[in-house]
Amino acid sequence: MDGARAAGEGFEQALAAGDNEAACRLLAPETLEQLEQDERKACAQVLGAEQLPKAASVVATEVYGRQAMLRLEGDTLFLSQFSDGWKVVAAGCTPQGERPYQCVLKGG
Repeated sequence: MDGARAAGEGFEQALAAGDNEAACRLLAPETLEQLEQDERKACAQVLGAEQLPKAASVVATEVYGRQAMLRLEGDTLFLSQFSDGWKVVAAGCTPQGERPYQCVLKGG
């Protein structure tokens, strides 16, 4: 749980500081690839233009094996554990009632 929380907080802190390169390093490979394919530019050049909500403190962390959901004030992140640590799979996610979350940034 601590690893998922640390990765999610690190991602949000990097975004808040405008450090897109650091935030991009915390994205899951498929999410990074999808973003770069969609925008046809490097992640660090376009991540700041994505309309991701500003997030504050962590409200809850739920870990299910190698998957996690991190709820923050203002944002929800989904993460997965990889060989090199926890990475953000989806960000800017909002609940849709009984339907799956709608996410601004996600892998393919």
